[in-house]
Amino acid sequence: MIDGHGDDMYRYGDIIRSNFSSNIPSRANHEELMAHLSACGKLISRYPEPEPRSLEREIAEWEGVEPENVIATNGATEAIYLLAHATEGCRSAILTPTFSEYEDACRMYGHRVIHVAEISELRQTDADVRWICNPNNPTGGVVETGSWQSGIIAVDASYSDYSIVETETAADFAARPGGIRFSSLTKRFSIPGLRIGYAVGDRELIGRLRRLRMPWSVNALAIEAARWLMKHADRYAVDAIGLNNEAVRIAEMLNRMGIETAETCCNFVLAKLPGGLRASDMKEYLAQRRGILIRDASNFHGLTPSHFRVAAQTREENDALAEAIGEWMRQQEEDIEY
Repeated sequence: MIDGHGDDMYRYGDIIRSNFSSNIPSRANHEELMAHLSACGKLISRYPEPEPRSLEREIAEWEGVEPENVIATNGATEAIYLLAHATEGCRSAILTPTFSEYEDACRMYGHRVIHVAEISELRQTDADVRWICNPNNPTGGVVETGSWQSGIIAVDASYSDYSIVETETAADFAARPGGIRFSSLTKRFSIPGLRIGYAVGDRELIGRLRRLRMPWSVNALAIEAARWLMKHADRYAVDAIGLNNEAVRIAEMLNRMGIETAETCCNFVLAKLPGGLRASDMKEYLAQRRGILIRDASNFHGLTPSHFRVAAQTREENDALAEAIGEWMRQQEEDIEY
């Protein structure tokens, strides 16, 4: 889904002051990282490794697994598409509503796709590949993946650092036949403009993905940024509990306006406007009038035009978001009365 993802700030120029549309804190301080990359400017004048094996060794050490269990990719999304390619023509079952790229990747490579709403249903399918986002985007929920008797179990753990509930580790998937876990340094370090992710899993399966990866898919600056960030991860501590508390507080403010919200274990909230109101209309109002960007969630499989998603930012920004949504809601009520 090239068009329709959340963080579409490029559509709005410089009018956006607060970005709630991407599921990461938008105020991370990257001054040291930018200074480091600036000092490494010579990297842009030569090719990076065709396969980022040196980075994979560092990721393996970071995750406590062997390098053969790791593939570094151009964002976690590339790893998702590589898995779909490696299992071309298979039967895939997806736990929904969830990130659309699982289905898009599967459709691109001729998978027969089914959607299921519960983890118990997913277990009962005879699919060759089962896809789970855990913690889930857009709901913020966490499920117990546990053990599987057959097939490939693909778990996207991109938001695990933002969850108040522990999920299975990369080492768990490295030891599991048919297991693969997607991770995103983009999410962990709030660097969506630098596409850098990886997958850890069954080494035979990881080997299949490596054979399909394009040469130089991870650029030199992304590789250098990943190395620097892993070495300085303590400077990017994630306050998962604090962010979740703010997400819950946003949900409570929305509930008082008559807006439904899903229970979340993460830093973001899925919500549904009442009375058939359209999230796209509210999104444009907030962007154009208040410089606030939210995620219109209507294009997630199984959701409606009334669904939207917001990620907790600073307390002041969260209060401003609630005030702006309340203002828009009152205008809708006035229009109906008129």
